[in-house]
Amino acid sequence: MTATVLPIALALFSLSLLLNLYRLLRGPDIVDRILGLDTLNVNAIAVIVLGGIYMDSSLIFEAALLIALMGFVSTVAMTKYLVRGDVIE
Repeated sequence: MTATVLPIALALFSLSLLLNLYRLLRGPDIVDRILGLDTLNVNAIAVIVLGGIYMDSSLIFEAALLIALMGFVSTVAMTKYLVRGDVIE
């Protein structure tokens, strides 16, 4: 069962990465681009976790956790810069 589900899930998440990249590049506003980048980060983490399940490696999950943390911090920093014009007060 997992031999068929994992490649399908990886393909669908890869398709969603391409759609998020389109939103990131063609977003009409900076807010849409920040949202596209955040969604791209979430989908990339999902692809990394699915790859870790496929390769049966626990080290990849730690890398996904670090990428998720950096993605959250970068999204907060970008929105704070957008709202206030400065990241550090």
